[in-house]
Amino acid sequence: MIIKKASLSDLRKIVPLFDAYRMFYKQQSNIEDALAFLKARFENQDNVVFLALEGNEPIGFMQLYKTFSSVSLQSFYILNDLYVNPEYRKRGVGEALLNSAKTFCSEQNAKGLALETAKDNPAQHLYERMGWRKDTDFFHYFWKNDQD
Repeated sequence: MIIKKASLSDLRKIVPLFDAYRMFYKQQSNIEDALAFLKARFENQDNVVFLALEGNEPIGFMQLYKTFSSVSLQSFYILNDLYVNPEYRKRGVGEALLNSAKTFCSEQNAKGLALETAKDNPAQHLYERMGWRKDTDFFHYFWKNDQD
């Protein structure tokens, strides 16, 4: 298995995984919109994507977004998306992707990584085993714009 920092040229390999990730979170499959969304993220340099490959086959990906903390005066990354093809789960792919994100953040001298996940996501065990800590100090709120 190889983990690589993806670029726009890897888009066609990432899109099917990204679409499957969205379906895992109860969204309708939409390859065209997934492609357009990721293409815009790469072109605007909004994201950092790591791609896991077995040979030439894409088996997982992780997408990070950079943000900033005014309190600490540092940048940090939001680990927004992590997905491993179901037939490759429990083989260390998720752990390898997470370790790539940790290394990348260290190289960027970033404060760290933040993530949120569904309450029933079994990957929580992996996160906690790898040193991630559940936030018990702060509440997280979200305002939804209902103008769709």
